[in-house]
Amino acid sequence: MYIFSATGIAKHDMDDIKEGQSMPFIVYVNFQDLFGAEQLCKIYLYKSGFTEVEIEKRKLVEAKLLSDKRVLAADKVLKEAVESGYSIQMFDEA
Repeated sequence: MYIFSATGIAKHDMDDIKEGQSMPFIVYVNFQDLFGAEQLCKIYLYKSGFTEVEIEKRKLVEAKLLSDKRVLAADKVLKEAVESGYSIQMFDEA
């Protein structure tokens, strides 16, 4: 699994986000290959309504952490990514 720090620009107005606004994300992608995980990260953000996705940072999550029940219990986002294949967290820039 990989964790990405990325930004994307909103294609249209959504809730508290205006069209053209840049938003930061943390995206967890449960995929073994870095190139493939990066592409999936971009696709997930495109499907969520964001364009011009830029990945700033990437980190590999060790396999032993993904099978540790204590780690998964403590990190709900990581657990969601393990179960569903990915998870997206958006951050407010304010």
